[in-house]
Amino acid sequence: MSIVVTGATGHLGRQVVDQLLEKVPADRITAVVRNEARAADLAARGVKLAVADYNSPETFSGVFAAGDKVLLISGNEFDKGRVGQHKVVIEAAKAAGVALLAYTSAPGSLTAALADDHRGTEEALLASGLPYTLLRNGWYHENYTENLAPVLEHGAVVQAAGEGRISSASRADYAAAAVAVLTGEGHENTTYELGGDEAWGFAEYAAELSRQTGKEIAYRPVSVDTYAGILTGAGLPGPLATILAGVDASIEKGELVVSTGDLSRLAGRPTTPLADAIAAAVKG
Repeated sequence: MSIVVTGATGHLGRQVVDQLLEKVPADRITAVVRNEARAADLAARGVKLAVADYNSPETFSGVFAAGDKVLLISGNEFDKGRVGQHKVVIEAAKAAGVALLAYTSAPGSLTAALADDHRGTEEALLASGLPYTLLRNGWYHENYTENLAPVLEHGAVVQAAGEGRISSASRADYAAAAVAVLTGEGHENTTYELGGDEAWGFAEYAAELSRQTGKEIAYRPVSVDTYAGILTGAGLPGPLATILAGVDASIEKGELVVSTGDLSRLAGRPTTPLADAIAAAVKG
């Protein structure tokens, strides 16, 4: 029985594999990657590699075996039909008779267009009859802390989220939850709503950035349309900018506040405070 992780060279996938290596032998882990060269470091640590692509169903033949536990990390090719891509994995996993398929989804409260592909994938997974775990991941600290340069340059956090709050957490936190499911028992046919222990708003985020950098940084709320325009001006494709601006509209409505405590319970520890993620980004 292997633990199989798709998208294993992505940001979240690498965190999952790293944490799995702390709990299970490397030869029990299979990393599914599109580019074998990018996974050379994982192979060097003893992780098995499988080269497969969501866009090429035939490449998933033989990747899974009966009894495997699979983590399907959602794809990021928004323009290539993500539900169809995910169905490729679900169908291959079903044909192989895997013991569990866990999927990184989005909070059930999220109504933004970003959630549509996740809902479609959830429907396909439930219809497959496979034992499943829905890991409905909330927002990531790194969505903000990995792109601090323009914020520091302009002295402003610009978002279209009004006074809305977010229960974000670090990638490492969400990876820990996934590892707990993949290495534990009793998670079949379960849905977890995952988010950080403490919700925060962008005014607090700007204040914490100011405190840690010594620069005066303000929160400047703008309209959804204005924010989408800012994102396209920064080089994002129009459709993606609209999706991300739509997430801010959902934040303003409180749709990314997750108060279940599922994430810290699965991880077995409190979630990473936003201030810690800011500190890591400022040092980095």
